[in-house]
Amino acid sequence: MRGRGILAKSILDIRNELNDHIGKTVKLVAYESRNRMTEKTGTLSSTYPSVFVVEISEDQESVDRVSYNYIDILTGSVELVFD
Repeated sequence: MRGRGILAKSILDIRNELNDHIGKTVKLVAYESRNRMTEKTGTLSSTYPSVFVVEISEDQESVDRVSYNYIDILTGSVELVFD
């Protein structure tokens, strides 16, 4: 993957780095059960104490929001790559 990914040491490091990228485009890869993965592109919309939110706009009429825990990045269940 191109761009700059997040290399995490702790949940606090992840949150601080994501705070620097609010409003930027991000490629989200989520590894789901049974070897399935979801790849989407969106905008990092906000961060909260336990979760972060990415807005996915696949068409101009609707916007989907997905949220993940910081631990998902730490465990490798979710990968984020910023352009």
